Amino acid sequence: MCACPSASRLAVVVVSLASLTIFLVPLIALLLSHDALVGEVERGTMLLLLAYPVRRWQVVWGKLLGHGALLAIATLLGYGAAGAVLALPGEADPAGWRAFALLIGSSILLGAVFLGIGYLASGLAAERGTAAGLAVGAWLVFVLLFDLVLLGALAATQGRGISPTAFAWVLMLNPADVFRLLNLSAVEEVERFAGMAAAGGGAWRPAALGLALVAWVVVPVTLATLAFQRRQL
Repeated sequence: MCACPSASRLAVVVVSLASLTIFLVPLIALLLSHDALVGEVERGTMLLLLAYPVRRWQVVWGKLLGHGALLAIATLLGYGAAGAVLALPGEADPAGWRAFALLIGSSILLGAVFLGIGYLASGLAAERGTAAGLAVGAWLVFVLLFDLVLLGALAATQGRGISPTAFAWVLMLNPADVFRLLNLSAVEEVERFAGMAAAGGGAWRPAALGLALVAWVVVPVTLATLAFQRRQL
């Protein structure tokens, strides 16, 4: 008979919620942020806001703090409810709880990444409709198309077209994949039951993946700030 270890409840929940988070959190973040700048410009409220002693970079980063706090509260309440249900039967799994806490923190970071991408679309677009189109395009690229193209390339070359090291670097170009690798490979118990979803995770330490997510927050928000500073109101 097979002596394979069974998955703990927390490990199963972390794997399931990580997959769900990749689809929902970026979409919610983009809905919040895609018209944060261009929408106020169209309504004329941005001129009123900038009439106060407020710099443009403060507007962008202030919106990030506000929207980020909103996403963080929603994430803590939603995942906290799931954690409370798991805690009722007295789930004693320290590694699983560490993975669950990592999931909550990285989900908040992932939301901040796509808030920044939404601000960038909002800072570049001349109209709200254009910003919405850019936001939808960003969601499709990062959440759906990127991995499909990568898998298609691997299938076409039978896995010989890219080395494992290059594959690990390519995954860092997508914040959704960085989030997936962080949550499915940082804790051994979760990695054991994540299957092929954790491919490439062994090439990076959890700290490096966390720093990559932080960089994915800083870079889009900085670019959005630069675009907004050059914008004629």
